[in-house]
Amino acid sequence: MNKHIDTSRFTGWEQPEPDVAFVAKHSDEIDDWRLIREQVAEIAISKSWTKAEVARRSDMKESTFSQWFSGNYSGRLENMNRQMRQWIEAVLEAAAMPAIPKSPAFVKLRISNEIAQTLQWAQMTADLVMITVCAGNGKTATVRHYKATHPHVFHATISPHTKTVHGMLVELAAELEIHEHNPAKLTRAIGGRLQRIGGGSLLVVDEAQNLVDDAINQLRHFSDIYQCGIALVGNEEVYSRFLKQSNGRSYAQLKRRVGKHLKRQKPYMEDIAAFIDAWGVTDHDTVRLLTGIGMKGGALGQIDKTMKLASMIALGEDRPVNVKDVQDAWKNRDVEDLG
Repeated sequence: MNKHIDTSRFTGWEQPEPDVAFVAKHSDEIDDWRLIREQVAEIAISKSWTKAEVARRSDMKESTFSQWFSGNYSGRLENMNRQMRQWIEAVLEAAAMPAIPKSPAFVKLRISNEIAQTLQWAQMTADLVMITVCAGNGKTATVRHYKATHPHVFHATISPHTKTVHGMLVELAAELEIHEHNPAKLTRAIGGRLQRIGGGSLLVVDEAQNLVDDAINQLRHFSDIYQCGIALVGNEEVYSRFLKQSNGRSYAQLKRRVGKHLKRQKPYMEDIAAFIDAWGVTDHDTVRLLTGIGMKGGALGQIDKTMKLASMIALGEDRPVNVKDVQDAWKNRDVEDLG
């Protein structure tokens, strides 16, 4: 029998002796169970995890885990032991891996300043603006930073599954912390929330190219009636509709309501340089290679993903990133031909 470890000072992770019936029923697996239980407790204590957290992380019901750990589980112990052993192996394997490199904190770029100024205009004037910037230039990061530093800003992201008027209203309601289960009352509930704010609010709708035309028209309604700013953020498609579609009263109304359109289809070279610098890269050859990567589709996002992989390579050998790491990372990502 393994020696019992006293973990009494760690409330919740004491290892009580199992009852006699449990030992008798699982005599072939009891030693394995004791060893696994001890390892689970050691991991949990070192990471300050509760039993509920360990149960969640190991994909086991909390009640089942509690029974397994305390020694009164009535099912097949072998199956539970196997599941927890696999979880332990996964935790230890993850701990042995180098720390995953993190992207630089928010970098103030020229394009981010232009996006922030456009958002501020919409918020101050209760206007409707469009921001169409190419992928990988920090649109969403800038919106999140703006929301974090300005009051009454609400940021909803639209997907192909929430592109309808109702789908968009549900997303806006969640962002505005509105709990209304009657679809017919959603518009009024959102309007009432905006009205209570009393002006100076801003609704930022990200990935707006996914919206159907009626949903965009609904946003115009919020702007007209409740005097809130609206920012449609996405790719060029959201604005090209107004250029290609000249018929219809609703399009004329929408075109008239657009107070400002920020459009940028290529990254600024100074932004590429600033982002590379934020990653701490100074070697001339590496900077030149990353600059070329940043000029491809995906721009700063391409640099970010490539540097994360290159940093993992370098961390594995305990040294700084060099140009070969970036070359290998770019080749390993194999995204050159993706449109």
